[in-house]
Amino acid sequence: MISLNLIIIVLTVWVSIYVQNNTHFYGQLMMDPHEVMKKRQYWRLITSGFVHDGYSHLGFNMFTLYFFGNAVEQYFAYILGSTSTVAFVLFYLSALVVSDLPGFFKNKNRPGYNTLGASGGVSAMVFASIIYAPLNKICLFAVLCFPGFILGVIFLIYSFTQGKSLSQNINHEAHLYGALYGIAFSIWVYPESFIIFLDQILSYRLF
Repeated sequence: MISLNLIIIVLTVWVSIYVQNNTHFYGQLMMDPHEVMKKRQYWRLITSGFVHDGYSHLGFNMFTLYFFGNAVEQYFAYILGSTSTVAFVLFYLSALVVSDLPGFFKNKNRPGYNTLGASGGVSAMVFASIIYAPLNKICLFAVLCFPGFILGVIFLIYSFTQGKSLSQNINHEAHLYGALYGIAFSIWVYPESFIIFLDQILSYRLF
């Protein structure tokens, strides 16, 4: 059976590359809170996750989604069985929407403001994976490796503090709320995972 995660990646890559040379579709798919509010273009809450600002943005998101999305897809298959496919797609698409909502409400009366990228959905996948396997190592630049829950805490603090800055061209709020949604959804799917998560991190010894 073809991986749903791989299908999402291929679709995202195709759409992102296609719109690079089609400014009309590019503008219609990205997240524009003012247009969503004014013209009720609610599809942007999802389609913005399938377009990216250049190949490096696309490549980083899809590289991350490949590893963590595959892990979550396998966890869901083990936990949910035959309903895992629906749950996985629902999880990813709803994560794109939820991660965009804070920015939408904050900027709905701000013409010209827009965001794009799958970062909110990717963050949700990363943190769902951390909930299910908090001690699994995550490596930065293939050199610095730490248990997932430690990097997760650092990421949440960084995204929260940076999200208060309006000077950066990065949607840290989408990262933060995508991550929080990933935590909530993964626990909702498998409530026992929260107890297992706590048991694992409380038993962890750095040295």
